[in-house]
Amino acid sequence: MISQAIDNVTLMLMRGNIAEISADAIVNAANSALAGGGGVDGAIHRAAGPTVMQECRQIGHCRTGSAVVTTAGSLHARYIIHAVGPIYGHHADAAQLLASAYDACIDLAEKYQLESIAFPSLSTGAYGYPVVEAAPIALQTVIEHIGQAPTTLRQIAFVLFDERTFKIYAQELERILRPTP
Repeated sequence: MISQAIDNVTLMLMRGNIAEISADAIVNAANSALAGGGGVDGAIHRAAGPTVMQECRQIGHCRTGSAVVTTAGSLHARYIIHAVGPIYGHHADAAQLLASAYDACIDLAEKYQLESIAFPSLSTGAYGYPVVEAAPIALQTVIEHIGQAPTTLRQIAFVLFDERTFKIYAQELERILRPTP
């Protein structure tokens, strides 16, 4: 695990299963139909139980680059923020949509006055976004958001499923935070 203080927020990188994390909100890598699926989405829905899917059906849709909130069912969280990242190679403005999905999650966390949020690596599974391209977007977007205005958030975690993804995020965080000469 890597932990870094940025202003009054602790930014953490860790390996693990996001469905097992305790936080005010965990972020689900959802599809635009909010219909459940494989990977992170499937794991979260299986662990959360059927009430979350019922809420998703009531909401019905979430556009790419945006996010919606449901309760967290049986998870160790108060809320699930369902974010829809871009499909790599399908969206011409994929980088902007990916950044927008992360921003939308933080905006919702602040709207609900949450203190902790846990992200997966959005769009890097079934949606095919290369981790080496997604990690700088994810980290830079979150770090810039922290620096722009006071936030209710005190802890932001990236919960990364495999060692390769963790290492890429760790290298990118080090690069972003490295002082420029």
